Amino acid sequence: MVDVRDWKPGFAPVAVVMISLNEGHNMEAVCHNLAGWAQEVFLVDSYSQDDTVEIALRHGVQVVQRRFRGFGDQWNFALKNLPIAAPWTMKLDPDERLSEELKKEIQEAIRGNAYDAFSVPIRLFFMDRPLPVRWHLVRLWRTGRARFSDVFANEHALVEGRHGQLRCDIEHRDSPDLDHWLEKQNRYTTAEAIIAYTNSPLAATPKLLGTAFERRMWFKKNLNGLPFRYVLLFLYHWLWLGTWRAGWVGYGWARLRSDYFRIIEYKRREMCITGRLPGRRVYGPGKADDRVTQYD
Repeated sequence: MVDVRDWKPGFAPVAVVMISLNEGHNMEAVCHNLAGWAQEVFLVDSYSQDDTVEIALRHGVQVVQRRFRGFGDQWNFALKNLPIAAPWTMKLDPDERLSEELKKEIQEAIRGNAYDAFSVPIRLFFMDRPLPVRWHLVRLWRTGRARFSDVFANEHALVEGRHGQLRCDIEHRDSPDLDHWLEKQNRYTTAEAIIAYTNSPLAATPKLLGTAFERRMWFKKNLNGLPFRYVLLFLYHWLWLGTWRAGWVGYGWARLRSDYFRIIEYKRREMCITGRLPGRRVYGPGKADDRVTQYD
């Protein structure tokens, strides 16, 4: 029987919201990271098979479960249906951590009352090493002001009002090992390939001369027309983003990132050749079937 507790409210007027699937390897650390700081913590779980829910409940996180239909859909459900009471809401992934400096900066920014939403730099860690790679994404907003782009993957928050930029990082610690990372990228590349094959909307309108995020969408949409694209992608990640500063880890990440886009294209081409989407897969063992003899 799980020891279900209530979350002890911290001193920051912030509700942290996460979504999960089999994040048991991260839940203990993220709950400790938020303890004493967040006013409340919510988790929308997509029927994890590991101990994600058990750990979250033990720490007092408010947990609900819902079938996953896409990242944008899951986040919009969360913002619409969770009983968020805190005046500010923050999106956090279970594999992310807030530094003490960022916690203090958030409190000061909220007290300033000058903005309705804040972008936060997300610093990537790979193989337990920090990379010189940061994404600036909207992660904090006044409760009730946000909705998410209705896309299957690469969702982002859309918030009305004045936007500010925070300085301190969220540490994105990604996967505990390369085996886990590759399994996750397999699912992400399939989702991206389906989006490309079905010509579904991207997370933002692709614009070469638009915002940084709109430029990323433009390159994603037009990548397949570029010659030597995978060499260019490797050089972009290794030289332009500067991951060479992280030594072999940075080199390995840059190579794998270029392979990520190659796999998307190969999966999309497979769908064009076969005329069908990939089937649903079940990974890992399930429950025993009582109709057959069982052995230890």
